[in-house]
Amino acid sequence: MSLWEHIAADVAAATGQQSVLKQLGAVSGGCINEAQRVRFGETDYFVKLTSASRVDMFMAEFAGLNELRQCAALHVPAPLCCGHDDHSAWLVMEYLSLGRHGDPVALAEGLASLHHISRDQYGWHRPNTIGATPQDNTWSDDWVAFWQLQRLQFQLDLAARNGVTGRLLSQGEQLLEELPALFEGYVPQASLLHGDLWAGNYAYTQTGEPTLFDPAVYYGDREADLAMTELFGGFGADFYAAYNNAWPLDSGYRTRKTLYNLYHILNHFNMFGGGYGGQAQRMMASLLGELR
Repeated sequence: MSLWEHIAADVAAATGQQSVLKQLGAVSGGCINEAQRVRFGETDYFVKLTSASRVDMFMAEFAGLNELRQCAALHVPAPLCCGHDDHSAWLVMEYLSLGRHGDPVALAEGLASLHHISRDQYGWHRPNTIGATPQDNTWSDDWVAFWQLQRLQFQLDLAARNGVTGRLLSQGEQLLEELPALFEGYVPQASLLHGDLWAGNYAYTQTGEPTLFDPAVYYGDREADLAMTELFGGFGADFYAAYNNAWPLDSGYRTRKTLYNLYHILNHFNMFGGGYGGQAQRMMASLLGELR
């Protein structure tokens, strides 16, 4: 069977219908995966493709989309099926016609509603990925330890395995030791997080509904999601005013957002190299300066 015959068989099994699968053309699928819009019967679907070795990444995304769909205030595309053959892996989900025009207040209020969904522990029931990097979500009762070990230490260890030495690692170790001071008097709720909330991972449907996709789901401090919205821009003042109106942020967020975004900058450094290393060092210097 060809790749598309395999995918058609999976879609048929998931829908209980028999039809011909038609490719309607390539669409944007990000920097890691390819994507196609297809039609099966009378319904269009969005198909993401990657190498077979990355099928676990798609399985985690499938589960993450379903986790986010607990939030009725946001339109999260429904995943249909996930599979692989000897060469390729695929994830099939609801196709949405998306744009950038919508109500940022609705997006902010929807995100606050998502964050009100909570658990008794931090983490998630399975690992996933942040970009192409593995993300350890082992459940923890201690948020500070979770962020130290399963986020920052993981990225610093990865940098060391990639051959990095010197100031970035020494600063990182110092920050890990002093990090608990940034959480004095603050114990966050374990909120359901999108986990990779930059501007490229939200949009609006044609009817104006705010939509989230491409998640790196886990339960943690909601500040981590808000921090990433500020990392690369694209959300705007109305969004932040509406979120704070729906659920005001703690005053310590102004410092901790740098800590949370450090994780993503280290991840970018480990994936792409370049100036992200210097940016990570400047962020760590700023945080260590706050602790003096």
